Amino acid sequence: MSLFQPVNLVCPKCEAPVIMMAVGSVNADRRPDLREDILADRFQDIECGACQERFRLQPQFNYLDVGRGQWIAAMPADRMRDHLQVEDDAALLFAESYGVKAPQAAQQVGQDLTMRVTFGWPAVREKLLIREHDLDDVIIEMMKLHILRSVPSVPLAEGVELRLVDTDEDNDAYVFCWLETASEKPIEDLNVPKALYGAILANPTGWQAMRARLENGAFVDMQKLYMGEGRKSA
Repeated sequence: MSLFQPVNLVCPKCEAPVIMMAVGSVNADRRPDLREDILADRFQDIECGACQERFRLQPQFNYLDVGRGQWIAAMPADRMRDHLQVEDDAALLFAESYGVKAPQAAQQVGQDLTMRVTFGWPAVREKLLIREHDLDDVIIEMMKLHILRSVPSVPLAEGVELRLVDTDEDNDAYVFCWLETASEKPIEDLNVPKALYGAILANPTGWQAMRARLENGAFVDMQKLYMGEGRKSA
């Protein structure tokens, strides 16, 4: 089931007290409306009753979609530098819920789930969008790396990330966006031909080493490649 609990917040504009129901877990099979809210960028959004300022509670919940084979530990953006510890914590929780430490019936469900860790709303939304279009999230991250090498200039900086945000069927392209992680404010859109996805998919040998690095842990995101040594290979 999807679980919520009341939390006390302070409006970032007028500092008035605000109470909202914060999510602890999302079951998208039973509550598909919550999945749609995440994709529409309105989940855990709230308006201050005193000044009408709208703001959003950072993600900190587990997401389950058995029908689409997804289990995601969605964490606040500011925890990204602790991704190795977050991965370990998520792996333990998954093992107890659907893995080797879970009841047999739950383990059978877990066999068809892909475990991921995300940081910030744009990242968790991206994982849902990728599965919506039946794409491989590792290849999407490889596309981002190719973009970094191919375009003359990029707004790459701490707190700025590149995310798949849409598809452009008319131009046979995927729409990526540079955006600010904390505010989710878009900076620049970039249309990338779908042919690039196909080219990477057709060249597994050439991308084998990079795939191994990206898949080394549940945090499948190119950003981990420039955040220290990372997790040692198994």
